[in-house]
Amino acid sequence: MSATSYLNRRAHALENEHLEVIVTTEGGHLAAIRDKSSGLNPLWSPPWPSIEPSTYDEARMPEYGADAESQLLCGILGHNLCLDLFGGPSPEEAAAGLTVHGEGSVAAYDISVAGDTLTQSALLPTCGLRFQRSIRLPAGARQLDITETVENLSICDRPVAWTQHVTLGPPFLEKGVTRFESTATRSKVIESDFTGGHAHLVTGAEFDWPLAPCLDGSAEDLRLFTTREKSGAFSTHLMNPTREEAWFAAFNPNLQLAIAYIWKQSDFPWMGLWEENHLRTGAPWNGLALTRGLEFGVSPFAESRRAMIDRGSLFGVPGYRWIPARQQVTVQYRAIVTPAASLDALPLS
Repeated sequence: MSATSYLNRRAHALENEHLEVIVTTEGGHLAAIRDKSSGLNPLWSPPWPSIEPSTYDEARMPEYGADAESQLLCGILGHNLCLDLFGGPSPEEAAAGLTVHGEGSVAAYDISVAGDTLTQSALLPTCGLRFQRSIRLPAGARQLDITETVENLSICDRPVAWTQHVTLGPPFLEKGVTRFESTATRSKVIESDFTGGHAHLVTGAEFDWPLAPCLDGSAEDLRLFTTREKSGAFSTHLMNPTREEAWFAAFNPNLQLAIAYIWKQSDFPWMGLWEENHLRTGAPWNGLALTRGLEFGVSPFAESRRAMIDRGSLFGVPGYRWIPARQQVTVQYRAIVTPAASLDALPLS
């Protein structure tokens, strides 16, 4: 039986002798990729109680805030899917009930496990899409082989955002310790200050990975997680267009554990780096969260649908993807969690 409970959430498990994978029924989040030898899960579990998104009620649950992000935040875990929105809804969409990052992060999924493969699927009626993801974990492997298909049920071509919102957290994410590498190239800091005046990176600055310009004139090496007492940041990174495969990898030398994701650059040309380091004090954050998101997808920035379409592209690369009328688009990518003496030990091309 694959049905299980994880952090008081309904979920399904897939495992072999090395890894245990947990996917939540509501939201479809890849909540954990647990290394069974150490018991460690590199993915983020928020410091607030996790509940099913369908049970969220704004009037009765002020502890999760009271905006378009609250239903997402009440149930967010690990790696969530952003579809067909990456970022916040417009005021009109929010008033109509659309949540941050779209239906894909709060929908109810049908999940089954057969042999070494977990399959999850959901109908997203608001945006007229059907989504399916299969996760294969062969015996003896430390690699997940993941396939996703998005089907446009409409008779109209649809421009969509489609992002894998992979978020790492403690104990794997450790200040001044956890290291990162990627195939990132041209980069840009978010164009507005979302930190309430606490930004340390130069707003809107363009730079080359990994050295991001800071307001004090220094450069921050994004390959090492921050040592700041409190901070928040977001920057976007064009994955090397001369390479067929793009990837990021993270390594904690104290824990001797690494995680990596590998995908086709043509499928997901962008990776966003999001940092929340005890900065957000409103509910449900309460100054307690420590995260780094590595969000690879078809869009450079988390922004509204209108802003995404108006932007069109960055560095000459499109900022969204078309799903043709009544057609399907399929992508494949891989995730690895493994004990490692260094990032060099990972099987990255």
